[in-house]
Amino acid sequence: MRAVVSRVTRASVRVGGETVGKIEERGLLVLLGVTHSDGSEQAANMARKLHEMRALRDEESCATTGAPLLVVSQFTLYGSTRKGRRPSWTEAARPEQAEPLVSEVVERLRERGAQVATGRFGAMMEVDSVNDGPFTLLIDV
Repeated sequence: MRAVVSRVTRASVRVGGETVGKIEERGLLVLLGVTHSDGSEQAANMARKLHEMRALRDEESCATTGAPLLVVSQFTLYGSTRKGRRPSWTEAARPEQAEPLVSEVVERLRERGAQVATGRFGAMMEVDSVNDGPFTLLIDV
């Protein structure tokens, strides 16, 4: 499981012109990808890491501050550009495997008390964000 995490002052995601998820205060925008070998263990580890990671200002975390997260599924995080000019998506999990695991990460975050907004799995989404820093991390579990 892989995530690109940006510290933001606000972020939102729209589908067909409708806002489906947003955070309106300092928090984390999480672009989340799933690969074939991922399962519940990776989902639990990712949720823990996202919640407890000291990526906010003053080395705080969402767990310590209550800062929100906006989680957006993004299979393209497993795109490979090693050969040719066209990305290969063979490392990205199929939707029937990825969707439940993205949902599991979100649910595990909420079980930990996190405030979580989401995009819509499989939809063409427009994501807006205002980076804070900028501060962006790549997380693999």
